[in-house]
Amino acid sequence: MRKLIVAALLFLAACSQSSEPPKVDTSVIGAGDNWDNPGGDWAGSHFSRLTDITPANVGELGLAWEYDLGTARVQEATPVVIDGVMYTSGNLGRVYALNAATGEQLWKFEPEVDMQVNRWTCCDQANRGVQVHDGKVFVGSLDGYLYALDAKTGDVAWKTDTIADRKRGYTVTGAPEIAGDLVIIGNAGAENDTRGYVTAYNAKDGIEAWRFWTIPRDPKDGPQESEALEAALKTWDPKSRWDIGGGGTVWDAIQYDPQFDQVIIGVGNGGPYPLHTRSPKGGDNLYLNSLVALDRETGEMKWHFQETPTDSWDLTATQPMVFSEMEVGGKKRPVILHTPKNGFFFVVDRESGKPLAANALVRTSWASGWDLESGKPVLTPEYSDYSTGPKIVFPASSGARNWHPAAYDPTRNLYFAAVVDMGNLMFIPPGQENPARRERFLNPSAALIFTADLQAAAATLPPPMQAQIEALPQWKQVLDLPYSSQIRAIDPLTGKTKWAADFDGWQDRGGVLATESGLVIHGTLAGKLIVRDAETGKILKSIETGSSMLAAPMTYRVNGVQYVAVQTGWGGGGWGFVPPYAAAYGKGNANRLLVFKIGGKETRVPADLPPIQPAPEAPAQLPGVTPAMLAMGSGLFTENCSICHSNQPRAPLPDLRRLDKARHEAFNQIVLEGLFTPNGMPHFEDLLKPDQVKAIHAFLIDEQTKLRARELQLKAQGKPLDSRSLTILSNF
Repeated sequence: MRKLIVAALLFLAACSQSSEPPKVDTSVIGAGDNWDNPGGDWAGSHFSRLTDITPANVGELGLAWEYDLGTARVQEATPVVIDGVMYTSGNLGRVYALNAATGEQLWKFEPEVDMQVNRWTCCDQANRGVQVHDGKVFVGSLDGYLYALDAKTGDVAWKTDTIADRKRGYTVTGAPEIAGDLVIIGNAGAENDTRGYVTAYNAKDGIEAWRFWTIPRDPKDGPQESEALEAALKTWDPKSRWDIGGGGTVWDAIQYDPQFDQVIIGVGNGGPYPLHTRSPKGGDNLYLNSLVALDRETGEMKWHFQETPTDSWDLTATQPMVFSEMEVGGKKRPVILHTPKNGFFFVVDRESGKPLAANALVRTSWASGWDLESGKPVLTPEYSDYSTGPKIVFPASSGARNWHPAAYDPTRNLYFAAVVDMGNLMFIPPGQENPARRERFLNPSAALIFTADLQAAAATLPPPMQAQIEALPQWKQVLDLPYSSQIRAIDPLTGKTKWAADFDGWQDRGGVLATESGLVIHGTLAGKLIVRDAETGKILKSIETGSSMLAAPMTYRVNGVQYVAVQTGWGGGGWGFVPPYAAAYGKGNANRLLVFKIGGKETRVPADLPPIQPAPEAPAQLPGVTPAMLAMGSGLFTENCSICHSNQPRAPLPDLRRLDKARHEAFNQIVLEGLFTPNGMPHFEDLLKPDQVKAIHAFLIDEQTKLRARELQLKAQGKPLDSRSLTILSNF
């Protein structure tokens, strides 16, 4: 009885807290001296009104200070600077507070993370930033906890578990969002066995205010949690694979709109990927791949706009949004500028959710265009429904755009962003037509090969499948242009490109900063910080840093000095495949925070890594190993291990074809018993049986034996040893 009374009092306390909408001047877009959230301003524009650094003096830009982030994994966050203090996050949900003028560390926070979470983490240990509000710094940890830290000391003010069901493969990689006195956070894991949602907590004490589930649950479990879900249920087959989860996670793109006191979220892909596996009779499957506007105070849905109905292609709507006001059809309207994975540039009315413009930026074989009247795409299942056989689908599941932030300059009405025009072959592997759920692990039920590698990969496929692929209409597009990757200056309403500049490769697609003084700033995987003229794209300054950059730069001013900052570090989706042109490949991946100013000094460039040496000698093959066991081990390795262990040269995680004697001897302890779980290597005793682990081990011993023989021969011939295989990924 006492527990019931306490619960009731907590509920009443939560409900009685003030929930006044904040007062925000939405007439001004762009950050000033402060950069007060990862997007810079209320609009998420990644645009600065500062003009001290200009095209005329940017040639004098040099290093002001650098800070060692202490890790060698992924860095995706854009720092926040408020009144001379910089706050930013690192992988796993680490937080750093620094003097923004000098780089002096004020405090550092490391969450206690259950490292078993690495087993169901699709895309590295990423974290995309912090929020600062009312004396607290908010961050999510990879294993799903939301922390409120004292902004002065870094001490934990409160901590709450955001995961609804810890028997499913949820993670948290995105930044929280502040909406008045609420802090809102989503989660990742749609490739696993999850059902998406976002949750609002009272910023003061961490008590849950509301939760919005993005897709329906099994109707057998009772009524849906909201009227919005009852409506969505009509767009799903009642016999959908509810046991797997359905997907729809909100792993990024949560943004508060103060003009209408609403929170707009971008919803992720379906799980499993193929529509007819997930929802056998088809359907739009709301609210997958949708923008959804929620009332800030209640969490009730106000409107939705589905950008990719009938999703089978991982074409999420979780990419960053920019808010603005534009004249459309002779009327000024509050709008969202959104470039999701699916290849279209949308201008969406923020008040109604109606699409006002939709223009393709890249090849889109899943749809031939967009009908603005109906608010629906013109679908082309003949080119994209791979339940009937393999299809080459444009754009790829890595997206025409992804999490890498764009910048919008309202003074020039230009949207600056990395855009990748690439597709992928998609097919359902034998036996995956109606698979059993794999608890807290990958459940995509589809395979893909990016068109950047498809010509080479096709030759390795069975001849009948190869003939099917080469007969597809999109095959010629693959031959003509396997991919392009560019930074572009785009007119939002027309989708037309004012200027474009090529990146070094398709994995090179970093975030962007724009300034009112006419600068566009971005990093590259090769380790160059590039400053361009906003009008022409001409390079005005290139700084060699020797560190790969994916995160978006930002700028701020302290004591009258304007600074530009960027976090460096390779990782994220596809992180096991480090491109050879990347600084992370040639110089390592020590993560740094680099800050520049006019009149700064030369940037320190890390030394080159030593040449790769031949693989160590493998132990004798395990007893009783047969060719059939090696084949089984190869399949099990691909299915369970390769998403992390790419077995590529200089990959972030060990190449398991290069294990030393001690690790071979401890192989079962590592894989089944969790010997290295505290270091990030999860255990698999609930997914793999001892005979399966033996088959994987035997396969790796066989691979190591072959690799050593090959590399010894190459060394004798004086040739480099860093040979690579195809970049075949399940997610990016």
